[in-house]
Parts: sequence; C-alpha cells; structure tokens
Amino acid sequence: MTLLAVERIKLFSTRSPWWCAALAVGLPISFAGAMAASADEGLSVGGAMSGHQFGLMVVLVMAVLAITTEYRFGTIRATFQAAPNRASVLLSKAAVVGITGFVLGELAGFGSWGLAQLLAPGPELALDSADRIREVAGAGPVFAVTAVLALGIGTLLRQTAGAVTLLIVWVLLGESLIALVPNIGPDLVQWMPFNVGGRFLTTYPDPSAVPLGPWASLAYFAAFAVVSLAAAIVVTRRRDA
Repeated sequence: MTLLAVERIKLFSTRSPWWCAALAVGLPISFAGAMAASADEGLSVGGAMSGHQFGLMVVLVMAVLAITTEYRFGTIRATFQAAPNRASVLLSKAAVVGITGFVLGELAGFGSWGLAQLLAPGPELALDSADRIREVAGAGPVFAVTAVLALGIGTLLRQTAGAVTLLIVWVLLGESLIALVPNIGPDLVQWMPFNVGGRFLTTYPDPSAVPLGPWASLAYFAAFAVVSLAAAIVVTRRRDA
C-alpha cells in the first residue's frame, strides 16, 4: 500500500498528468457533443462513443510519461534505492496508471453518453441492453489495459519521444498497414491488439463476423498488456537504472 501511495503521489505531483486527464475525458465528450449536435435523425450509442480513440491516445501518453520522466530526471534511481524490489515498483505503477485509466475511461464514456442524450435524445441512446451498457462502460477497461500496455513499452524504451511515437504510429497507422500485406494481411489484422481491443466497445449485428466475442477480445488485449509489463519487469531487473 505504501508503494501505491508513493506512485500515486509521484504521478499527480506534476502538471502533465492533470492535463492528460482533462484531455482524456474532455476530447471524447467534445466529440460526442459535436456528433450529437450534427445528427439529423438521432444518434446511436456507438456514434456517441466514436471519440474514444482520442481519449485513448492521451491515456497512452500519460502512462508513458509516468515512467519515462523518472528515467529522464533520474528519480528512478532514488525509487529503486528506496524499494529494491523493482518488480513491486513497476507493478505499483501499473496499478496506479491502470486505475487512473479506468476512472478516466468511465468518465469519458458516461460523459459522452450523457451529453449526447442531452443534445440528441432518442431511443437509440437508451441503455436498455447489456451490449449498449458495455459500449458506454467498456471504455474504462479498455483505457486501463491501454495504460498498462503503454507503461510496459515506456519502461522498455525509457524515452518519452520514442515510446509515444511508436505507440501512436502503431495504433493509428501500423495495424492498418498490416491489412495491406498480400494474402495474409486481412486475416492478420484481425488479431492486432488495438484492433481486437476496440471490438469490446463495438456491437456487431453478426457476431460471427469477428473471430472473438467482446469479452474474449478484452482478455486478448489484456494479454498483450501483461506480456508488455512482464517484459518490462524482466529487463528492468537486469539493467542499470
């Protein structure tokens, strides 16, 4: 519990996480408001949630900064001296950024839905099924998994610019380019982590159109976060701070 408290204090002792938190919530809500204001015949729950990717990008940056700033300013050395068990330190960081990501995702999800309901009320926005509730509340788990995955990558690379660039380019462009690989591309892209994670927030009219259901998709996405964090722990134990 002491490590968790320390990591929470370190995360929110600078301005950048607060700005990231505000943007992670504000951007999806603003996008939902714009969608609702321009909707002519009502807005679906999926439409109201379509700005989640903006918030996800900001959470990704926040999680990377949680570790790379420590390496940049050398505070990670003091952290490891005070807590020699490096795995515990990284696990505490993962818990803090994961919980933060979850809270921000829930605020973004229900905030987007609430604003859309206010500006374009209609039966399409009613949370009257498990699928619609998942589309709104599911932002929390997806943001949390993204934060842990980004923390692992940030720990492995130790540089803010490199880690953020790699992750954002991968999310926005990398997985889409894989679809262009001859013969195997269209099949391979269906198993890319962020593509699969996004399915947890989507309800398909024909569930057989995708290889995994929503909860299995979330578990698959989470497995990448676990692997990323595990690799970060192994590497951190072996190299100098």
